[in-house]
Amino acid sequence: MIATLLFVLFAVLLIIGVPVAIALGVSGVVAIIFNNLDTHWFGLMSVPQSFYAGLSKYPLLAIPMFILLGTIFERSGVALRIVNFATALIGRGPGMLPLICVCVAMFMGGISGSGPASAAAVGGVMIAAMTRAGYIPSFSASVVAAGAATDILIPPSVAFIIYAILVPQASVPDLFVAGIIPGILAGIGIIIPAIYLSRKYKMGQLETEISRPPLWDSFLKAFWGLMAPVVILGGMRLGWFTPTEAAVVAVFYGLFVGMVIYRSISLKDLLGILRDSAELSAVILFIVTISGIFAWALSTLSIIDPITNAVVNSGLGEYGVLAFIIVLLIIFGMFLDGISIFLIFIPLLLPIANHFEWDLVWFGIILTMMVAIGQFTPPLAVNLMVSCRIAKVPIESTIRWVLWLVLGMLIVLLLLVIFPDLVTALPHYFNKN
Repeated sequence: MIATLLFVLFAVLLIIGVPVAIALGVSGVVAIIFNNLDTHWFGLMSVPQSFYAGLSKYPLLAIPMFILLGTIFERSGVALRIVNFATALIGRGPGMLPLICVCVAMFMGGISGSGPASAAAVGGVMIAAMTRAGYIPSFSASVVAAGAATDILIPPSVAFIIYAILVPQASVPDLFVAGIIPGILAGIGIIIPAIYLSRKYKMGQLETEISRPPLWDSFLKAFWGLMAPVVILGGMRLGWFTPTEAAVVAVFYGLFVGMVIYRSISLKDLLGILRDSAELSAVILFIVTISGIFAWALSTLSIIDPITNAVVNSGLGEYGVLAFIIVLLIIFGMFLDGISIFLIFIPLLLPIANHFEWDLVWFGIILTMMVAIGQFTPPLAVNLMVSCRIAKVPIESTIRWVLWLVLGMLIVLLLLVIFPDLVTALPHYFNKN
């Protein structure tokens, strides 16, 4: 009865428009009260303890740092310089700008690890360029949103950090390494239909009339931005610093590039950058913290074991259960952000993964891929909302294009399920050396 109250109240609060964090906290507190009506303070003394336990985790320090890094590079003009270099490298022609857009979005994911931030940075440069070249604005918005969705798969990824906190058996370095091949495959899964659609509907015919930037000059201008992932991932691989320390080093590197090399960030701009990053970090960490109350309610009400037993004994089998989880999380991914999905569902799904003895690093990548697909699947896709705002088109106008890109990502997801070595091979290789 109380377990039903927990989920029903949470669902009702979401439906009426209550923010996810508040819905998690209120439903968790109400469930704790009803479960402890005969105890002192109705069990509410566990609430501040759960609140603190949700926040007092060392890896969480990396989140505000990577968000700050993404904001710094967004404001410093790195995206524009990388776009020019990619254009010089790849060339002009029908379908080439979507290819460049996805590649740049993937690269920006190696800096910020945030889909909406990458959609804003890349969309601000690419949507206008694609429109001038003859691409339909709704198509451009779709490509930007889908390309930015790969960012949570390509290290560094905020989603991987959250998953590693919830699943201690999967370390952040292993997740970062494991996300490289799936992230690249996801990009390819978007690029192929994007080029196909461009040529089928004869978009981008004006591309050949736009001059191609000089290769060497554009490379020199983009060099410092291109080195950012090398500093972050190379330093971790060489053991110079942990992922959390890498985030701090990367922030100072970004400030050096923006304020000293490119000189596109002034001290006055820095205050605004710190403010915007602090606001976004506070939102994410508040959700993480409040979710501790919801998780405490799940554990004290003994909800997880019955749900696990019901799913395991449903008769669907291992792959049937996995298919059910994929469909469920893609649907929720349309309405909730990835962090909220992880915090709500991982405590419920982890016992199922342990029962079937799934590799937890592989499982984390699969979950993240589902969230990535949800980020650009209407009606409430967060990346698509950002790119549509920049393109000044309604979300419903993108559906005819987005469905092709979703299909490409689903094919990649199927490959990761059929061939788990695509995920686990790199972590196993690096752990041996």
